[in-house]
This record gives sequence, C-alpha cells and structure tokens, in this order.
Amino acid sequence: MQIGPYVLPARVVLAPMAGVTDRPFRILCRNLGAGLAASEMISADARLWHSPKSRLRRDHAGEPAPRAVQLAGADPKALAEAARANVALGAQIIDLNMGCPAKKVCGKRCGSALLTDEPLVARILEAVVNAVEVPVTLKIRTGWDPARRNGVSIACIAAAAGVAALAVHGRTRADFFAGHAEYDTIRDIKSRVRIPVFANGDIDTPQKAREVLDFTGADGVMIGRSSQGAPWIFRAVNSHLQSGIATPALQRAEVRDIILAHLDSLYFFYGEETGVRIARKHLGWYCEQLLESPAPVRRELMGAADTSAQFAHAVKHFEDWASAAAAAA
Repeated sequence: MQIGPYVLPARVVLAPMAGVTDRPFRILCRNLGAGLAASEMISADARLWHSPKSRLRRDHAGEPAPRAVQLAGADPKALAEAARANVALGAQIIDLNMGCPAKKVCGKRCGSALLTDEPLVARILEAVVNAVEVPVTLKIRTGWDPARRNGVSIACIAAAAGVAALAVHGRTRADFFAGHAEYDTIRDIKSRVRIPVFANGDIDTPQKAREVLDFTGADGVMIGRSSQGAPWIFRAVNSHLQSGIATPALQRAEVRDIILAHLDSLYFFYGEETGVRIARKHLGWYCEQLLESPAPVRRELMGAADTSAQFAHAVKHFEDWASAAAAAA
C-alpha cells in the first residue's frame, strides 16, 4: 500500500503509543515486519520541546524511511508550525492525533476530544496539509461516545482536506479500551473514502488481522497493545496475509537474542538511570508473554538497581528459558 510517495513494505503497521513507541521499539518493530512506525505523540506547543523527554521523542537517527511523527494539539496554526518544524528535523510523514482518550489530553481539547468539533477538525487538517509538502495522516476513534459516533463524517472531512491515510480505532473515547472493538464503523468509513484506511483495535493474532481486513475492506491493520512483549507479531501477521500460511515460530534462542538486543538499544538510547526504568516495563511484558511462571523472574528484573544487573538477570533467565526448550527437544 502507498502513502503519498512512500510504498509501505507491509500492510500491518505499529500504532503510536505514548511511553512505548520510542525509537528503539520503533526500529525493533520495523525490523520484525511493521510497515510503518510513527513516533510517540509530540505536543504542538514548541515551548514543551526542550525537556529531555521531548528531545528524545524527536530523535529519529537510524530509523528507516518513511519516518513518521505524530503531533497532538488543538490550534491549527500551532499544529501547522509544529509540522513544518518536524519536517525540517527529518519527518517524512506527519500524523495527527485525534484518537487519544487520556483525560489529560482530552482535557486540553486535544486527542479524541477534537471529534466533538468537526469545524475545528477541518481547520486543523487544512492548515497542516497546506503547511507541509510531506503526506499528512490522521488517527481517530469512531467518535466521542456511542451517541456521537461520527467517524464517517470525520473521515470524509479528512479526505476532502487532502489527508493521505487514516487509521481508525474501533472504539469511542467513552469506551477507552473496555469491551470489544467494533468494526462496522471502519467498514462504513472505508466505503465512503478512497484514501488508505488502517483498521485498529483488538487485532492480536494473524487470523484476526485477516478477519478484520475481510470484514472492513480496510487497506491495512494497525497493531498497538498486542505488540507489547511480542513485537514479532508483525512477522506472523505479514506471513498470514501474504500466503495464508502460518510462519514458523521463532526459536527461543532467537527470541532471547531479540530481547537482549532490545535492552541494549534502550540502555544506549536513554542512558543508565532512565534506561533501567524504561526497560522494566518491556521486560515485564516479555515475562508475561513468554514465561509460565513470570512473577519470580519479573520481581528480580524489576528490582535490579542498574543496567548491568538488569541485563545480567535477563541473560540468565532468558538463557535458562531458551535452554529448557532445547533440552526438551
């Protein structure tokens, strides 16, 4: 599929997630088959860009093209200026966040709160599309709540404004992540617009990706939470979509090497103090996904005071895990 001049290598992409999709995780997921991986949400308020966290979020060194940056805000002029600034820093796609359900984001009329103001959505999209020469994409939910499920209307506004692609999470803001995603609205959106549409929400297996694509007619799928602790899901989904055949599972030794390389990249990117802290959540997810009794291992990994100790514990536990499978074979 294509977004502007960029032909994506796969129909499955990584969803931008604050606190998760940093540069190390984006590169990891791209290497494991994600066709695109947008940055964590960056505020359009340039006054906030000088914090260490914001500087890291704008660091795209070594990322494969196309490099996508997600912006959040509610002021058309500020978003247009932020888009221009990020393109100057190397962004090749600008993604606009109108889907985040977090209270602190919606409280500033950003994220999915924008879905309640369609004229403002139109002004924002027109301002940003006209401000940059790179493709502009949009991430939304199906509406603010079930009584105001206006995803189709927002999608039509986006297409008319020149948005190059659209990702739709199959829940309203009121749903947060409760219940099950619904795909009827995504199917209705795809029937009304001719731009590429990514279906998002509860896609946790290759088979589910195929079912959602068949039902909605979407051009691709976007995976978020199901990649946490299992970034190899992109490899599996790609294989199933391309051939209908399940790809052979990674050997445990291969998974071990992926985890250790991920840790190493986190330490290099964040440094000692932040690196060990950020690594904890990823190690927690890996433990929950892979280990039959994750609690004891998790406690030891979470309790490590520095990167050296944490890495040594990870080597030991995941080496034991890989060796146990080899011995059983």
